[in-house]
Amino acid sequence: MNNMQTVISASRRTDIPAFYLDWFLARLKAGSFCLVNPFNSQERIVESTRAKVHSIVFWSKNFRPLLEKAVQLTGWPAVFNFTLNSPESLLEPGVPPLGERLRQMRELISLYGARSVRWRFDPVVFYRRGGKIRENLGAYEFLLDFAAGLGLKACTISFMDQYRKIAAREKLVEDFRFIYPGPELMLEKASWMAEKAGERGIKLLTCCESGLSRTGIPNLEAGRCIDHGLLTELYGGTLSGKPDSGQRRSAGCLCQESVDIGSYRDQPCLCGCLYCYANPASRPGGKNNKGQDIQPE
Repeated sequence: MNNMQTVISASRRTDIPAFYLDWFLARLKAGSFCLVNPFNSQERIVESTRAKVHSIVFWSKNFRPLLEKAVQLTGWPAVFNFTLNSPESLLEPGVPPLGERLRQMRELISLYGARSVRWRFDPVVFYRRGGKIRENLGAYEFLLDFAAGLGLKACTISFMDQYRKIAAREKLVEDFRFIYPGPELMLEKASWMAEKAGERGIKLLTCCESGLSRTGIPNLEAGRCIDHGLLTELYGGTLSGKPDSGQRRSAGCLCQESVDIGSYRDQPCLCGCLYCYANPASRPGGKNNKGQDIQPE
């Protein structure tokens, strides 16, 4: 009999804390989630009682709704993967202003502690606009100072990947085109980011960047966004420590086993980020793939 508890990931596929938190809390209270495999549409039920769930790993760019309802998560061990990039609204049109996101990070740390909040600068983006090549690293050192001041000791990064849906999306923006850096530029930028992070006592970790993690850049190493070691250190218990076979192992993903309860199809993200691999809706009040109205909860 397997008594190993489950880690719930909420979610790599959409922003549940920002837009689908009421649904998540309701299912948590009900004790189960119905999961649909995005590749073969098979359904399965995952129990979500406190006895069955070791901890929850939340992923978001906007934790305000969760902070307002944090009391409903009392007793649930949690870790927060907080993506906090530049203030550039062109790339992230549905994300709150930077100042608001900084307040959220401070509040999360005051509630759960610095070890439970994991900062992601994800992804690093290069693009051409107005005849100039630009990047989203302008606020990086400011964010490093802010994170260090809160006691954070690591930052996870990745570089933007190329997907067909992104190519179609960028054509809708006037005078705009993404630029995908070659190995030399990635090495240069990652080295600079690692150096600046190290100056503040912050370790730079990579997400699905196996090439970079093997280059020997000082203060940079491969990370895992779902880390059983961290979760058991924070909250006790026992987890398998096994790699997550459903993730991109060939790209360098080191995440360990979890159950991702988000849905690309039925819960499209409303952040509308131009670079996103997921299935963002253009705005609240749009339609999902079933033709149903989409409204943030």
